[in-house]
Amino acid sequence: MNANDKEPESVGVKTSAENENSISPNASSGSSEKQAVGSLSPFREALRRLRRDTRTMISLSILLFMVLLAIAGPPIYRHIGATYQADLGGSVSPGAYHSYDHEELTQQDQGPSVRYWLGTDDLGRDMLARVMQGLLVSLIVAFLVELVDISIGLTVGILAGYYGGWLDTILARFIDLIFAFPGLLFAILLTAVFGGSVTDSFANWPLVGPFLANGNATLVIVSLALALVSWPLMARYVRGQTLQLKQQQFIEAARTAGTSDIRIMWRHIVPNLFSFVLIASSLDIANTIIGEATLSLLGLGVRDPGSSLGLMIFEGLESLEIHPWNVLLPTIVLTIIVLAISFISDGLRDAFDPRAHD
Repeated sequence: MNANDKEPESVGVKTSAENENSISPNASSGSSEKQAVGSLSPFREALRRLRRDTRTMISLSILLFMVLLAIAGPPIYRHIGATYQADLGGSVSPGAYHSYDHEELTQQDQGPSVRYWLGTDDLGRDMLARVMQGLLVSLIVAFLVELVDISIGLTVGILAGYYGGWLDTILARFIDLIFAFPGLLFAILLTAVFGGSVTDSFANWPLVGPFLANGNATLVIVSLALALVSWPLMARYVRGQTLQLKQQQFIEAARTAGTSDIRIMWRHIVPNLFSFVLIASSLDIANTIIGEATLSLLGLGVRDPGSSLGLMIFEGLESLEIHPWNVLLPTIVLTIIVLAISFISDGLRDAFDPRAHD
């Protein structure tokens, strides 16, 4: 009886031991996964969170599609289609009627068709070609403005925050002075004064002269106006971050080791500002695109025969009741690209925020 009583106990102990052995590999694998995730650098951890954000990934895909459409779309589109005989005589090739500045008065306000994929406007111009040109204009202005914004804002902000003292006081007062000018009103003033005389001035520029002379010369003035009023905000943000970073121990250690100020700023401060500058720039890109479209809508930006999303909206307002598609199409495209950039900015902020968690 005693032997029979002990036998189940030994079996039970053996079974529990087997269960422990069967569970321990899973537990060890789970702990190894946590260690692997914990061993990621902050940048890779932020990228991992960003990839898991569905809304941001969809918005990024839409933005990449818009960029590819603006850059690669026009040369491909101009080779699609067949040559036809125009009603006023002569043959018209797809390289002509799929161009954003080609007017075909006998093809006014056409709906989507095999020849014109998104229809034509009230002057017989291809709507898809003009939308792609409008996207290209928005991206060019955004790139030029951000180039100036990051260059000046980062330089002024780091110098003011790192050195402090009288240099910080002078630069801070200069930033406040720029802030005193209303951004959009200043851009309107600059484009209204110089916009009408820039076409002849820029027409002789090498490489970009023909592009600027075709109604796009005011892009230079628009970009300059928007850049002059956008960098102070970046500089103020960078200054605040630099004031915090220069108090960190690794900066003090670099100073103690005899590292020069330029090297400290370039090797230690600038890399730690990467995520912040990326988020701030994404927000500014959306504002820049809206600002360029607003100036073109007011007749102070891109002009005929050029194309811009704001200019397309302005031209479509004249026939809004009869042909609302001429206004809806550029408005929808502008809304999509601005929302996509805004969602990407939100995703970047959540991913690079050290307090973010899964």
